[in-house]
Amino acid sequence: MFHIKRVFKAKSGQSRKVATLAYQAAETYNGAGQRGEFSVYFNPGTTPGEKDIVVLQWTDEALKSVFRGENDIPSRSLEIWKELMTLTEENWIEFNELLTPDKMVS
Repeated sequence: MFHIKRVFKAKSGQSRKVATLAYQAAETYNGAGQRGEFSVYFNPGTTPGEKDIVVLQWTDEALKSVFRGENDIPSRSLEIWKELMTLTEENWIEFNELLTPDKMVS
């Protein structure tokens, strides 16, 4: 099981809009059965931490290539991602393995 985190550095003043679009994009994947539960959080500068950061996170059983043959990317998601790219300075993705009981050291 993996924890996946897509991080966006929003342009100044755009973090709430970026968070909304990230949520909508994740909803399209969820609706297509390609992603389970997810969450989005952001910091427009109202809390401690780095300003204008937006995080979309979810878990998945396996890491899968976006280029895999059976991957049918929802067209609405592609439209949303294009808009997201105009509102962000950069983005990156982080993958971490979740510790589950079967992976624990005895």
